[in-house]
Amino acid sequence: MNDGTVLAAGVVLWRRSPQGPDGIEICLVHRPEYDDWSHPKGKLKRGEDALGAALREVLEETGHRCVPGARLPSVRYIAGGRPKHVTYWAAEARSGSFAASREVDRIVWLPPAAARERLTQPRDRTLVDALLQALHTA
Repeated sequence: MNDGTVLAAGVVLWRRSPQGPDGIEICLVHRPEYDDWSHPKGKLKRGEDALGAALREVLEETGHRCVPGARLPSVRYIAGGRPKHVTYWAAEARSGSFAASREVDRIVWLPPAAARERLTQPRDRTLVDALLQALHTA
């Protein structure tokens, strides 16, 4: 895309719930600059592929290593006056621990319904539904 579109990638990070074998929890990040809750994501670096960027961003923002799964729908929107295209994957958290930074000061692990409610942007809520669908068809 050479039309000025900003390319980014992210994941809907999930883990099996400590409360039981059937449930899952989704990780959301809080970005103090925007005071919003979202899925971990970020811009691609020069020469970086989308999946590599998604895995780098989730590690940088949440401190967690993950195993990528199904590709989820991409999201397009205008950010700072420019079109932005974010490619997403489902990703299961495997190891790591969070450390606050200037970019992300908090994370939360929530059941899907609570995560859907906490997300700031409606476009991010559809990714929760896509994750649940991908996990049930896997």
